[in-house]
Amino acid sequence: MRILGIDPGLRRTGFGVIEASGARLWYVASGTIVVPAGQPLSERLKVILDNLREVARDAHPDQAAMEKVFLNKNPASTLLLGQARGAALCALADTGLSVQEYTALQIKKAVVGTGHASKEQIQVMVRHLLALDGTPAPDAADALACAICHAHCAPLAGRLQALAPEILSPRTRRLRTGRLIS
Repeated sequence: MRILGIDPGLRRTGFGVIEASGARLWYVASGTIVVPAGQPLSERLKVILDNLREVARDAHPDQAAMEKVFLNKNPASTLLLGQARGAALCALADTGLSVQEYTALQIKKAVVGTGHASKEQIQVMVRHLLALDGTPAPDAADALACAICHAHCAPLAGRLQALAPEILSPRTRRLRTGRLIS
């Protein structure tokens, strides 16, 4: 399975592509889309959209994973990040990819083993897990970590869904209990 991981940002959007077969992982490509700051917001979002669309078309991923938005102390920054994520989601949807989202805590825990890992720890573990010769840039490392998280989590989620779809269905939980449990 080929996975495209995205670390969205309005200034810098990281991307990383890996191959996963069972527990084995292989590096395919990674990089950072640097968005010019002097442009209007709509043009900056278009840069993200166009570049991620091109990455997805060139890499031919089977699945995509993206980091979820977290609530920042600055609401304006959170809103801008949400817009960058929206542009990334549109690019992936335009190429026919479904996207699984993971929190920063989930990604860090899947890659480093602790949900409070530093950027440097993520870079070191991504380098180790993918047997890279050098350390990837921070945004690319975060995107690769997102793809690695998906490679580890997706098979389990698929097996659970196949074993007991009614247990995992929010609609079924609501019908049984009278309320939705998340």
